Amino acid sequence: MKEIFENLYEMTAFSNIIAEPQFLIMYAIGFLLLYLGIKKQYEPLLLVPIAFGVLLANFPGAEMGVLQADENGMINVHGAMMNVWEMPLHDIAHELGLMNFVYYMLIKTGFLPPIIFMGVGALTDFGPMLRNLRLSIFGASAQLGIFSVLLVAILIGFTPQEAGSLGIIGGADGPTAIFTTIKLAPHLLGPIAIAAYSYMALVPVIIPFVVRLFCSEKELRINMKEEEKKYPSAVEIKNLRVLKIIFPILVTTVVALFVPSAVPLIGMLMFGNLVKEIGTNTFRLYDAASNSIMNAATVFLGLSVGATMTVDAFLNWTTIGIIVGGFLAFALSITGGIFFVKLFNLFTKKKINPLIGATGLSAVPMASRVANDIALKYDPKNHVLQYCMASNISGVIGSAVAAGVLISFLG
Repeated sequence: MKEIFENLYEMTAFSNIIAEPQFLIMYAIGFLLLYLGIKKQYEPLLLVPIAFGVLLANFPGAEMGVLQADENGMINVHGAMMNVWEMPLHDIAHELGLMNFVYYMLIKTGFLPPIIFMGVGALTDFGPMLRNLRLSIFGASAQLGIFSVLLVAILIGFTPQEAGSLGIIGGADGPTAIFTTIKLAPHLLGPIAIAAYSYMALVPVIIPFVVRLFCSEKELRINMKEEEKKYPSAVEIKNLRVLKIIFPILVTTVVALFVPSAVPLIGMLMFGNLVKEIGTNTFRLYDAASNSIMNAATVFLGLSVGATMTVDAFLNWTTIGIIVGGFLAFALSITGGIFFVKLFNLFTKKKINPLIGATGLSAVPMASRVANDIALKYDPKNHVLQYCMASNISGVIGSAVAAGVLISFLG
């Protein structure tokens, strides 16, 4: 009878958890992320599958955690080192489990990030940016965090490729971070993806924090509509629909000529937007890109990224450095946008609310909504959403181009 009870005990996960209590830390992280996604509603479409993936990966015996290959593609399969890229997909599924199959087929190959960018493009309206084109420059200035953290990371011991992958977190774009890391430092994909998506979900916390540090109440009360009335724009768009159709074609062509390595992201982003703007003739393509394809991609991406967050992969100094560096990159990107607005306001009569600079991230449209809520707290009539979207949308393009630059120079 004693042997039966011992066998039953060994069959459960309790013996593993008692032997390695670090699992409890991972459960706490998973539950925290679920709380933020469900209760606080911080990007639930991303955070809920990621959080659940964290839990799945850390149940001992379930074999749902993703095993990260090293720089040479080598992975431990039941005690034997094998090159994962030489393993057929059915062997990965049989030997390593479901999450590894999804991860190596869809994520590690670089397939899902451009597909998600296509969906983002289909869901994006470039109208606010085209109507306020001068504000799009703040989307470029907000990339400061990417290159600042890249330099700091190299100084503290990261390789240039690892530093580039760490810095791209400052672009606040999960697919871009994944795509860049696949090209530069695939062995760090798990912690970088987790950091990127976690900070994206925490935009409602991080932006107000940085804004309180660097913006005065007077600056936050700048009313963009009143500034437009005082100093109306000399440029008037007569046919916005035609411009919105030409824009994705033109951007893709220009980026392809100057930064070809950014085309997988920018090209798919602009294609998704183009089929949206054409209208009824391509509605079926738009509907598929923005709904079924996008939703399926988000589910697989979230679960498999969460499943990379195992005890061994997460609880180490490299991952902690990535988490800290990622936050620094994120905060510096917001700060860079704010200070560029402050500098701009020194030389122009037509003042700009620094919240527009704070939204030069790629976290669309959450960053703009958060900034608009902040502005309304100081002045209930000060709606800055459409102006923030101009900077916010340009940040999507800016982060993808920055990724292409990093891949070209460091890849």
